[in-house]
Amino acid sequence: MKSNSSLKHTKGSLTRRTFLKGVGVSLALPAMESLLPAAAASTLEQRPKRMTVFYSPNGVRMQRYTPLTTGSDYAMTPILQPLAKVRDKFSVISGLAHYQASAFGAPPAGHGRSCPAFLTGAHAKATEGADIYCGISADQVAARYFAKDTQLASLELGIEPPSLVGSCDINYSCTYTNTIAWKSPTQALPAMVAPGDVFEHLFGDGNKIDEKTRQMRLAHKSSILDFIHVEAKRLNNRLGMNDRHKMEQYLESVRDVERRISKARQTTIEMNLADLAVPANVPADFEEHVKIMLDLQMLALQTDMTRVSTFMLGRELSNHAYTNLGIPDGHHALSHHANVPEKIDKLVKINAYHMQLFADYLEKMASIPDGESTLLDNTFVIRGACIGESNEHDHMDLPIILAGGGLRGNRHIAADKHTPMCNLLLSVLQQMGIPLESFGDSSGPLNGLIG
Repeated sequence: MKSNSSLKHTKGSLTRRTFLKGVGVSLALPAMESLLPAAAASTLEQRPKRMTVFYSPNGVRMQRYTPLTTGSDYAMTPILQPLAKVRDKFSVISGLAHYQASAFGAPPAGHGRSCPAFLTGAHAKATEGADIYCGISADQVAARYFAKDTQLASLELGIEPPSLVGSCDINYSCTYTNTIAWKSPTQALPAMVAPGDVFEHLFGDGNKIDEKTRQMRLAHKSSILDFIHVEAKRLNNRLGMNDRHKMEQYLESVRDVERRISKARQTTIEMNLADLAVPANVPADFEEHVKIMLDLQMLALQTDMTRVSTFMLGRELSNHAYTNLGIPDGHHALSHHANVPEKIDKLVKINAYHMQLFADYLEKMASIPDGESTLLDNTFVIRGACIGESNEHDHMDLPIILAGGGLRGNRHIAADKHTPMCNLLLSVLQQMGIPLESFGDSSGPLNGLIG
């Protein structure tokens, strides 16, 4: 097929961002030293700081999660054990609380208030209608700050469609449990859940071509690389050896994700899933779905298309059945285990599985070069849930992990009891270079985090 491709540069805050352009394709490339003026090449190692949030619904079994000792010699608990292979990349932070998730006389809707408070530190208005009100989330504070330097201000991803409407918790709109990203107190940002849609959002040149042309490209069933291969080859001749290797790895990563999305699309057709409440092009396999979405996120971060992204393993109140673990029960149903040992064991198995997915995510981020370091080194990754002990809807001791960002890992930091979660969020925003003195209900930066 005719390529009709071109090369385009745009100026960023640190480097020139390069795109390979084709019919219905706009492929951003990672920063490469060979494409920079000699005077600017040294800035390549000064890579921008980024922020991602990896969210799990329904809390955890805290007795099998929280380490018994602090510092670097803590023993890995059953839920944390899958993270052993990346122990030096993260810190467990216990004792963080969201006081604003408290009822304050409102109905006892633990999920409906805790989820919107997770990244905002704000008390959500009790409503089942469209008059939702909460606060701006930390990710969106960062998105607003870096928006001028990136193609996308932020990228919201998830696994379960945010399609539920009405009331999902007592007197609380489903909007509150569908997302953790809030652009403003009245504007919640829905998560994209179909890998094909995300791929097109990142790499399709939708603003420059009409819908008919884009659909012709998609129907051709070719790789987007086919539409830019001439220009890619021309660019490759200008690159040094290291940058050629980097570009080769990047293009192969794009192609790998593309193949997996195509496979998911075909499976959807073969299994007649299109008529179910499942978006088109969503893999039938839960774990493959998770990994494709996170790979897409990493491609967006690697190319500086965005510096801010949230990812939800499930909506809050998710009742997903983890049949791949041999568990037919719904997740939310198990979270209310009533101290029944069999239910607790199943919940812990789910909690540990979520940690395994998170460990794989950190491991892959740590393998991606980014200037003189890695993508993980330059990304603050917050992993957590809006509820601590699942059975009690507790939000006064949250299961929080902070990874990456160039911070020292292999630590259990026990914050003073009821320390605001917003202290951690404030610290991360400040470490990203955002000039803030407070955020949400913070009382100051989190003690013991830096150093």
